[in-house]
Amino acid sequence: MLEIIHNDHRNINQLLRILRKKIKLLEEDEKIDYRLIKAIITYLRNYADKYHHPMEDLIYAYYLKYRVVPDAIAIRLSKEHKLIKEVTIELDELVEMVLLDAIVPKQLCLEKLSVFVELQAAHLMYEESQILPAIRESLSADDWANLEQQWQHNHYEDPLFGDNIGEEYKALAERINQG
Repeated sequence: MLEIIHNDHRNINQLLRILRKKIKLLEEDEKIDYRLIKAIITYLRNYADKYHHPMEDLIYAYYLKYRVVPDAIAIRLSKEHKLIKEVTIELDELVEMVLLDAIVPKQLCLEKLSVFVELQAAHLMYEESQILPAIRESLSADDWANLEQQWQHNHYEDPLFGDNIGEEYKALAERINQG
């Protein structure tokens, strides 16, 4: 399960690199493809919110149930997941407005996109440097077997980075493959 999470983090970081390039283009007053940004947000909402974060939350809840962790650390992950979800929805709504030809100030787009990227990046770094190593050290083979049994989504396919790319992600997958 941890390998799935690490792999998802690598994939999300690829998407964040694309968004950073879009931010740079916006800063330089270049035109950007908001449909590509929409595809990234849709992917994160549909995949990360439905599979990735629930898997992390399951593992983390199990870890907290059987290990002593300071309160501030114990609640940080779920708070960050909630905040990321809120920021993602805000950005999604803003991009949807742009795609519907609403007049949206460039500065607002830059701000929302930058906050989204930095929040995601900081969260991934926190998980990779603090949370996942502590979990890996702490949980036994029996713990992992128990978690595997609890996981309700057994074998799900990533619609962007998996073998069968979803129709709505084909353009994004091509963009990712271009480097």
